[in-house]
Amino acid sequence: MAMTQAFIDELQREGATTRRVLERVPQDKLTWKPHAKSWSLGSLALHIAQVPGAIADLITPTTREVFPFTQAEAASTGEILKALDDSLTKASGELAGWSDGDLMTEWKMTAGPKTVMAMPRIAVVRTVMLNHWYHHRGQLSVYLRELDVPVPAIYGPSADENPFGA
Repeated sequence: MAMTQAFIDELQREGATTRRVLERVPQDKLTWKPHAKSWSLGSLALHIAQVPGAIADLITPTTREVFPFTQAEAASTGEILKALDDSLTKASGELAGWSDGDLMTEWKMTAGPKTVMAMPRIAVVRTVMLNHWYHHRGQLSVYLRELDVPVPAIYGPSADENPFGA
């Protein structure tokens, strides 16, 4: 199996899990923050929904100039779920167009003439698209727990859901 197909398969599996988590986001709590320095629930959830597609877009050219990042706050749970669908479609489409050689191509982020970051695209897909996505999904599960929203099973049972029937 080509590496790109393995990533697409992972996106689909993890996208289904991410959807189960995002579906639990209570629309009436989108502005809630667990701490003054934290993102709001709506900002974190929308970021999670947008990560795969945004990163695919970011790394499609082999060089990208640093840009200021801001995160919008979602207005509804429906907006979050639509953003996830769009993001998965975008990421899967970009990955499908790449060969294994394209994944090994060096990707760079620059600030003018200075290289800020350089690594093979495959490393960016693994660390920034996927691992970063999972990290934030884990944060969201803590937000849900703090809001007393039942946390879905992610890689195994949660205190609220056991996919193994026990």
